[in-house]
Amino acid sequence: MCGATPAAASGPAHVEEPVAYDALLLLGFGGPEGQDDVIPFLRNVTAGRGIPDERLEEVAHHYRHFGGVSPINQQNRDLVAALDAELRARGIDLPVYWGNRNWMPYVADAVQQLHADGHRRVLALATSAYSSYSSCRQYREDLADALEATSLGAQLQIDKVAQFFDHPGFVAPFVAGIRAGLAELRERGIGNPNEIEVLFSTHSIPVADAERSGPRDRDFGPGGAYAAQHAAVATQIMRELGSTSPWQLVYQSRSGPPSVPWLEPDVNDAIAQLPAQGRRGVLIVPLGFVSDHMEVMWDLDTEAIETATELGLVAVRTATPGTAPAYVAGLVDLVAERLKGTPASQRPRLTSLGPWFDVCRPGCCENARLGFRPALAGLTP
Repeated sequence: MCGATPAAASGPAHVEEPVAYDALLLLGFGGPEGQDDVIPFLRNVTAGRGIPDERLEEVAHHYRHFGGVSPINQQNRDLVAALDAELRARGIDLPVYWGNRNWMPYVADAVQQLHADGHRRVLALATSAYSSYSSCRQYREDLADALEATSLGAQLQIDKVAQFFDHPGFVAPFVAGIRAGLAELRERGIGNPNEIEVLFSTHSIPVADAERSGPRDRDFGPGGAYAAQHAAVATQIMRELGSTSPWQLVYQSRSGPPSVPWLEPDVNDAIAQLPAQGRRGVLIVPLGFVSDHMEVMWDLDTEAIETATELGLVAVRTATPGTAPAYVAGLVDLVAERLKGTPASQRPRLTSLGPWFDVCRPGCCENARLGFRPALAGLTP
């Protein structure tokens, strides 16, 4: 398997032997850092779709509302620093690099720097917990593209940390956030659990891509592995909290032509139904996001909260993991599993879907529109 370490090259679902990685590469989405960056950034995001700048401006106003600066880059800088500190605290000598898909520093820049600094066995960690084309396979394609662009494919080996949607370190901040959110709603006069709807929100994706998420030889039901993973985590969270409040999985941030079906219901549509169901409060949980980036700040903190307020609902949005100690420690746990070759049976996960695959299975997370492109850290195609 091109680009992989020997331990992963034969394609085991879980790499259960130690690998002496010499660097960690954090993979991010990227975002503009000023007004002049907004349209070039959006061109990168939508490359190949032929979308004119006039239409991109319709999305650009989200960024312009915040001075043209996406918070995601600073959040990743903070995460790099937090990961570095946690690794050092544990005595793990693994320098942390960072590369983005859509803005500087690009993945290819990071790969070039890794090689220049003498690193040859790299473990990549994507800032996305779930399985889908854009949240997993596309990052694997980014790695393959970077090795091709730099002509370093024969000199660098890159594996990838598995999707971590049900790792305790990722789940714990959401549990704490919901507990705090429910307490806030009680303080604001809504103490009856039946009057509070918990909305677990994640990024919508095209239905065709959702159906192709996860390995093709397993039926995850409607919405594929992407929806199944979110639903499993939400179920576990509510069970852990012992909450009897009604809840549902909702989606946000859809784009593209109306003729293309995307996962539903939209968070705003779901909120609109709540008063008729006797709800007085709504707890919005950004379950699909690892930090408070633009989709959280605009689509939830601005649009969804406004929708709830207009309907007379008391609305609270809970925190994302960000750099919460449990989350950072959990990410380093995932790295340590690969350094040590921890058997899958000994890896703590909170749903029956995990632990997810270290080496992605054949046909995993195909892009319905583009098909399969070369990708690292998985079996062909």
